[in-house]
Amino acid sequence: MVMERQVISADGFLKIVGSPEFGDRIVELVEGEIIEMPLPNGEHGEVLAILTIKIGQYVLEKELGRITTGDAGFVLERRPDGRDTARGPDLAFISKAKAPAPLPSSLLEYAPDLAVEVISPSNEAADIHFKIRQFLAAGTALVWIVYPATQTVEVHSSSGAITLEADDMLSGGDVLPGFEVPVRAIFPL
Repeated sequence: MVMERQVISADGFLKIVGSPEFGDRIVELVEGEIIEMPLPNGEHGEVLAILTIKIGQYVLEKELGRITTGDAGFVLERRPDGRDTARGPDLAFISKAKAPAPLPSSLLEYAPDLAVEVISPSNEAADIHFKIRQFLAAGTALVWIVYPATQTVEVHSSSGAITLEADDMLSGGDVLPGFEVPVRAIFPL
């Protein structure tokens, strides 16, 4: 006997992950299925903290919009068959045009302008590339994939991808106008 998997919508996902069973778990909704994410390691957390400080300070000083961390959920796709997708990037920037007021205490019904993922040893390349495609398809203008092990950053946009090395400058482009930081500055000394 073949058992059919239960398809979960974004609305159902929010109810399920709000239960005590999911209180200490990091999960995403990928095409109607709940996927548990591994707990990040210390290196991941430190790189994410540095990026959050640098981007956060810039966004607040320039009053450009809002930032989120902690895998805040963005609904990237709502499908008629209920196989919705809600992803939580490590760090996200949302422009003031999209989010003029404080963010709601629910899933965000749009894609962030910038999504940042810091790679840990437990991440699988195929999963990361699928996530990049989902963000870009949903309207995210920039996706940064940060690799602490090699101190590199992949910058993805609808026009393609480039890899930046430690001596290169990481730029916010049209998404974060004027934001620039040397790649080496986002990694611990």
